Amino acid sequence: MLQNIRPHNTLVPQEEVNFSQKKVSFSQDSLSSIIKNSMTKQGISLRHLSRVSGISSASLSKILNNKQSAGIRHIQLFARHLNIPIEYLLSSIGIDIEAGKDKDTIFILNTIEELLTSFGIQIHSLVEEIRKELNKYEHYARTEEGREIILQQFAPKLATVKGAGIVIDKLTSFYQRYCAEELEDMERAILGSALLYFTLSPDVIPDYAFPLGYLDDAIAVNLAAQRLGQIKITERISTPQ
Repeated sequence: MLQNIRPHNTLVPQEEVNFSQKKVSFSQDSLSSIIKNSMTKQGISLRHLSRVSGISSASLSKILNNKQSAGIRHIQLFARHLNIPIEYLLSSIGIDIEAGKDKDTIFILNTIEELLTSFGIQIHSLVEEIRKELNKYEHYARTEEGREIILQQFAPKLATVKGAGIVIDKLTSFYQRYCAEELEDMERAILGSALLYFTLSPDVIPDYAFPLGYLDDAIAVNLAAQRLGQIKITERISTPQ
């Protein structure tokens, strides 16, 4: 279960400090660095932030020293009490949203977090766990054994999925691209990592966890697509004009 996160029906302490008059500049950085820099520039102690936010000093210390991941509720409280745009804090942990749409997005994220927590899954470690699995499968996809598994087992596994949608469409597209003859080794390995994850990995989120049974597969597909985009950008930068 997620620890040190206030239940959504718990009132946040009303005492707040208005730092709107203080100009605090931000640069793209990790969440812990952003919080530390903001606290320093605004003269806020850890004890004071703990008191006004309701986050325990122990949890704050762990988050600031990268020993504990911040949950969505933590980020809401940091944004409120440090006067930092919430979309900026979310961006620092890899969640990009447009300014002005944060309320609906946070509501959805909170809902997902509650559902995952009910199955004993920690949302803040989910993506990292899937990313590690994909990295392992990326190497495996380069082997003959990995290739045989994709070619022989992916299609039968896909046929067992009861449903349709963007995840299935993307996996099908990945498979078609993977099977193309003219394909760079790196691109084939990345595509293969997502296909192997779907085919072989025990689900991080069990399929019976309706309606989130295929969320981990969706995350894996999007992480692979993100990595493909990154190598394309790298290739454009490194290719002489």
